[in-house]
Amino acid sequence: MTRAIMLQGTGSDVGKTVLVAGLCRLATNRGLTVRPFKPQNMSNNAAVADDGGEIGRAQWLQSLAARTPSSVHMNPILLKPQSENGSQIVVQGKVWGQAKGRDYQRLKPQLLEYVLSSFATVSEGADLVIVEGAGSPAEINLRPGDIANMGFATRAGVPVVLVGDIDRGGVIASLVGTHAILDERDRGMIAGYIINKFRGDVSLFDDGISAIGRYTGWPCFGVVPWLKAAGGLPAEDSVVLEKLARGKPAALKVAVPVLPRIANFDDLDPLRAEEDVELVFVKAGDRLPDDAALVVLPGSKSTISDLADFRAAGWDRDLAAHMRRGGRVIGICGGYQMLGRKVHDPLGIEGSAAETDGLGLLDVETVMAPEKVVRNSRAVSAEYGTPLSGYQIHLGVTEGADCDRPSAQIDGLPDGAISTDGRVMGTYLHGLFSSDSYRARLLESFGLAGERKSYAESVDRALDDVAAELERHLDRDCSGCWARFRQRPRGGGGPVLPYNGAAYGFR
Repeated sequence: MTRAIMLQGTGSDVGKTVLVAGLCRLATNRGLTVRPFKPQNMSNNAAVADDGGEIGRAQWLQSLAARTPSSVHMNPILLKPQSENGSQIVVQGKVWGQAKGRDYQRLKPQLLEYVLSSFATVSEGADLVIVEGAGSPAEINLRPGDIANMGFATRAGVPVVLVGDIDRGGVIASLVGTHAILDERDRGMIAGYIINKFRGDVSLFDDGISAIGRYTGWPCFGVVPWLKAAGGLPAEDSVVLEKLARGKPAALKVAVPVLPRIANFDDLDPLRAEEDVELVFVKAGDRLPDDAALVVLPGSKSTISDLADFRAAGWDRDLAAHMRRGGRVIGICGGYQMLGRKVHDPLGIEGSAAETDGLGLLDVETVMAPEKVVRNSRAVSAEYGTPLSGYQIHLGVTEGADCDRPSAQIDGLPDGAISTDGRVMGTYLHGLFSSDSYRARLLESFGLAGERKSYAESVDRALDDVAAELERHLDRDCSGCWARFRQRPRGGGGPVLPYNGAAYGFR
């Protein structure tokens, strides 16, 4: 029998992803077979699942927390924004089409069947499925055809715990307001709520909990403090880049321009974790810092559009000055494509048919092609001979003279390019900096010696630390929460029955 619970937020970026990851690790540490699930995700931070195909990086992290192989069914609908009002739609790991916002609303009822099918697949063989909502159920203008929040919860019979972010202020109003505007059926799915990101003495919020209870009748399942360990986990939502805009002063400064359609920016997390590295995310309107020794051009969901914005920000001039000072550049995926002489999109794969000049730092050209490369890969660095592991998610074929000096051998084939002077390098391999030996050699080339800690082990420790904090601060004795769990025969069919949480160690 499979149990499920769903965390929905009173808004975006309230910490649902980290809470789900922490709960997955907590339940896994108790011996349960746990799987994460998110019906619909909108993110350009994607991962390649173990069974092939794209999912959100958050669900990849949550599967890591649950110590279970990742699957495309853990995030059956992935929206990858590529314009102001349009996204690529990935269904069960494969590109399904493209749609603008209004058109997508009409497609959602059709996509719900994929969601429910994937939920049944994820549920099969699991003791517990922890579901993450998207945005907020309070967006009642999106409720018709909803597949991300209450539309899914009501169809699948999964009870909901609301998450409110007290750090941003107005948490009482956000919870009470959500209660007020939900219709009776949706309101009836909510078992209670969690207060997240609290700083200071928790007892100071006792009156707040009483007030929320008076207005809603919902129990509070715990007040979770600001989780410092969460800073060691990969972030999914690009809104966090505002908070990471300036790194700590350190021996080596690395600058990363924040492109409007930046993708897979968690590639930089291993560098950010190094004590002797200052990672600076540069926003439009700011210059690339003159004292940066390395500039990293990250991935992009829309290379040609982001190239135009790169120039509009004046970063092309800053990058040229950086090169005159003897600086170095690494481009990853879309960033690699930008470093070439030209980018061609004759079929209009990224939008309308277009061609643009690249930044000209590598003697290569890219032609966008409809076949998308999506695979996990093992590689060897051509520069240092160190092993690499990561993944590829890209459109386009890149060729040119500098490809005769590949940056790596991926699955036995040459990848990327290095300039004749060795100061510019491009690759299609995401996860490059996660290789501890490669990262050590790269930093040594900038004069930073010393042993490098395992990045993978640091993420695993952070997940354990988050789980331990949740165990301390969530109310496991609150019968109202666990009694609202449902159990159903594995596979998702059959009758929905009350669940006694004590049987699975939650009380």
